[in-house]
Amino acid sequence: MTTQFDSALVWFRRDLRSTDHAALHYALKQARRVWCVFVFDTDILDPLPRADRRVVFIRDSLVELDDALRQLATEREAPHAEHAGLIVLHGSALTEIPRLAQQLGVQAVFANHDDEPDALVRDAKVRGKLSDVGAALFTSKDHVIFERNEILTGNDTPYGVFTPYKNNWLKKIDEFYVKAYPVASHAQHLAAIPADVGMKAANGSRLPSLGELGFEATDALKVPAGMSGAQALLDDFLERMDQYRDTRDFPGVKGPSYLSTHLRFGTVSIRLLAKLAWDRSKAGSAGAQTWLSELIWRDFYHQVMHHHPHVIGHSFKREYDKIKWLHGAKAEARFAAWCGGRTGYPLVDAAMRQINQTGYMHNRLRMVVASFLIKDLGIDWRWGERYFAEKLLDFDLAANNGGWQWAASTGCDAQPYFRIFNPINQSQKFDGAGKFIRRYVPELAHLSDKAIHAPWQGDLGDAVDYPAPIVQHDEARAETLARYAVVKG
Repeated sequence: MTTQFDSALVWFRRDLRSTDHAALHYALKQARRVWCVFVFDTDILDPLPRADRRVVFIRDSLVELDDALRQLATEREAPHAEHAGLIVLHGSALTEIPRLAQQLGVQAVFANHDDEPDALVRDAKVRGKLSDVGAALFTSKDHVIFERNEILTGNDTPYGVFTPYKNNWLKKIDEFYVKAYPVASHAQHLAAIPADVGMKAANGSRLPSLGELGFEATDALKVPAGMSGAQALLDDFLERMDQYRDTRDFPGVKGPSYLSTHLRFGTVSIRLLAKLAWDRSKAGSAGAQTWLSELIWRDFYHQVMHHHPHVIGHSFKREYDKIKWLHGAKAEARFAAWCGGRTGYPLVDAAMRQINQTGYMHNRLRMVVASFLIKDLGIDWRWGERYFAEKLLDFDLAANNGGWQWAASTGCDAQPYFRIFNPINQSQKFDGAGKFIRRYVPELAHLSDKAIHAPWQGDLGDAVDYPAPIVQHDEARAETLARYAVVKG
């Protein structure tokens, strides 16, 4: 095989795996020597809280990625394979990537697309700086099945409604789009890392500790990290996928795949997951069809962000920016109660305590608490969006924004503004026996299955510390309908 470049660099970002990896495949195929790098980007890390589960997840995943790359080099008998692996840097990627490219003397840097607005700006700047040192930046689709302009209407415009987008997605999907990128077959090109390249941690390894990154340890992650963690969760879900449609809405049972964090950080391939779901869907599995639909929603929200970047910070439906949200001390107090799981509505409070304690929230509950914040408490949806962005281990800008705008009725193919979840009905319907509530609101555990959904209607008994409802739902509903009247019709 004739190689195009003498040497190249693969820049890992939200794709922390060594298999079915577009950028890694193209680099190994086109360059005689290939190095791999991950940058703990201070432009991203500096604003984060010092105890952040995502940083822990990333670091743990990088340990496995480093080992996997070295193993690939060894299996393919790459020269000095024992010195291959992952280069880890800590600083601004705007500076570190061009500097490393120059230090290694590479002609090309390969990376996978990241369509978040800030990432696009970053990549444009890096591309310019790489050009100054004689290197080119090549990026590839890897994070979704269909991106950007790949699914358009008959008029070549982006879809604004999910169902026709989904129908077109399903018409277009074929084996080509879910085929894995072969990596191992060219892994002999993985190069040994020079001794003077990359970080040197206090313990002598190339991977810095949390402390060396300026972060603190967090509670043990509920989600196993790395490619092996993704595989373990996938193996477990494959035994339950056929029941997904029937179980996914009930937070007290094991219904979801729990793979969202792994999709966010690319420790599992979206092509692998989509193929598994698609194959089972064609075989008639209702659960697989529903789960595939959820994966298509993910693609949909990413194409919305690509074509309509104003959704980051503004309503997709611009007229909804006219809504006057509650503000001042009253809004701050309500928001604090919501954040702390002290609203007096048990299912809402249980969900908020779940995200605070674990960094995860069940998907049904994300809709419930979002609706409650916006349409019961009258709070601007962007407040909730920011809180989720800080707390969620699986935070994804496009999906998080899409979900919040759906709940607020401001978004692309959102629920109608007059659809307002009743938190008591949601509790009774999806946590009827109160199993989930009892797990996270233990002060209500002694109540009956009936009383636990609306404890203020009966005798709280020993639960003297549980608050009364912060608002009355019927009154809040009327206020919301009045608030949304500015966009009615």
